[in-house]
Amino acid sequence: MDSRGWVPATAGNISVRLPDGRIAITRSGFHKGFIPEDGVMTVDLDGRPEQSNLRPSAETGLHCGIYRRFPQAGAALHGHSVPATVLSRLAGPQVTLAGYELLKAFPGLPTHEAAIRLPVLENDQDIARLQARVTEAWDADPAHPPGYLIRGHGVYVWAEDMPGALLRLEALEFMLACELEARRLPR
Repeated sequence: MDSRGWVPATAGNISVRLPDGRIAITRSGFHKGFIPEDGVMTVDLDGRPEQSNLRPSAETGLHCGIYRRFPQAGAALHGHSVPATVLSRLAGPQVTLAGYELLKAFPGLPTHEAAIRLPVLENDQDIARLQARVTEAWDADPAHPPGYLIRGHGVYVWAEDMPGALLRLEALEFMLACELEARRLPR
């Protein structure tokens, strides 16, 4: 994620669900390209730190929301790429991706003749309120899109394991970059 410019400076966060149900998540304030040994911590499904002296990412609640909603989710990624950030600022309440070969990277889409609608949620420093909006977006779309965008902020994706989450993120970032490039073309 770092080598592709998706987590600049201290932006973004990474988490995995551990076999016992706890969540391992990157701590706040660390560059994701140089995570030190103590740069990851564990929290429970409600985001409470196992070690009270450590501070999890401010967005831990959004990761926990994914794990609570999708019991099969084993990894969640949050990045701040230029395409995700810019498109989220330009888009309405959703970004529709249609006709891309890489849509096949998402479950249930065996062909490019498909579309996904990524919700675009207003950024909010109140993570509980933001998670409530995420839940509303999930409830409104029974297809459960493979991720979502936070306006001016970035993207969230998840999958059963880390390789799957990275695959989804890479596919999504490619399509978002294509959408951004398409907007630059004269009409």
